[in-house]
Amino acid sequence: METDQKKGSYLTRALAVIEKAALAERPLTPTEINNELQIPKATIHRLCQFLEDEQFLQKSLEGKRLIPGSRLRKIALGVFRNDQFRLERSLILQQLSDDIGETCNISVPDGIQMRYVERAESHWPLRMQLPVGTKVPLYCTSSGKLYLSTLPEKKLNQLIGRFRFEAHTANTLTSVDALKREIAQIRKEKIGTDREEFLEGMVCVAVPIVDQQKRFFATLSFHAPSSRLTLEEGLAHVPRLRQASSELTSLLADDIDSSQN
Repeated sequence: METDQKKGSYLTRALAVIEKAALAERPLTPTEINNELQIPKATIHRLCQFLEDEQFLQKSLEGKRLIPGSRLRKIALGVFRNDQFRLERSLILQQLSDDIGETCNISVPDGIQMRYVERAESHWPLRMQLPVGTKVPLYCTSSGKLYLSTLPEKKLNQLIGRFRFEAHTANTLTSVDALKREIAQIRKEKIGTDREEFLEGMVCVAVPIVDQQKRFFATLSFHAPSSRLTLEEGLAHVPRLRQASSELTSLLADDIDSSQN
């Protein structure tokens, strides 16, 4: 009985730490997370390290504070993808596709790949077939490189170390140095691009979808045949992409509010 109570107490504390990190407006240190929780100092550090090891939390870019990790983001994505809100998401994505005139996607990290989770097809007879559920490499796609740009340096290096740099086209970046140079530029612009790097004849542009605290959640992108749209022409659609991303962020906030009421 006493052991069960201890386990229950530890679980309650771990969930409280996750909640504080998830709802904070900025990355927090374990001490800042603990300001209200008042857990013994040694315990809060053990809890944070455990949650980081289990990928519920991860270090922020500067390496000292904590933000939601991949497993916590997957839980949030589960809420986001709930059937109750799918119609609203689909309407936002379809309107974006109609305005841009190209196929639009929402994708999320999945190991060393990105996975398409929502899609609105263009009406053109010539279009690229990458259905929902398709997984694509991180290093040669607009969404993948955009995600990489959000990672702390340690996590970024770990992921890059797992890549097998296959040249999918003549434009694929196949060296660590070249990839890191592009990631540095993406960090400044917060725009991911694919210059026919994954599929010959296909260009892509991606922007991040963030939560209410401006933390990366997913990517919003469109792709088009380069015979119809150059990348430079595609970049002109970035303001409309950002508008739709903001609408999806608001929808995500509504999802969370609804789940708490």
